[in-house]
Amino acid sequence: MAGKSTLTIVKPDAFGGGKAGKIIALLEAKGFTVKAARVLQMTRTQAGEFYAVHRERPFYGELVEFMTSGACMPLVLGREDAVQALRDVIGATDPAEAAAGTVRKLYAESKGRNAIHASDSDENAQREARFFFPETELLFG
Repeated sequence: MAGKSTLTIVKPDAFGGGKAGKIIALLEAKGFTVKAARVLQMTRTQAGEFYAVHRERPFYGELVEFMTSGACMPLVLGREDAVQALRDVIGATDPAEAAAGTVRKLYAESKGRNAIHASDSDENAQREARFFFPETELLFG
């Protein structure tokens, strides 16, 4: 059974560019509810740990640098089939390939500065949400 919660992060490019409110409004219009939110600037250690799964990938260093370049906004979102629904709403990683009306088509600058992160599985959604919100046991029922 698909989960009812997922994690997203409004990344530094979108948050610093004043797009967070527009992104959240779009997500709410697509049926998501905000269950938890905070604003923070990740340290290199935090970003390195959060993106450790990509450590061996060529873009890892650039990703860590980008995610520590300014404030970001992690959110736990609720909705039926939350993980897949969010991935559909945000669009392809490269905004040039993203469908019209998706977050990345509307707000991303490039493949590397792509406005938003979304968990890719129910298991990762729970793990990633706990990274930012230790109290999330209550949000994943």
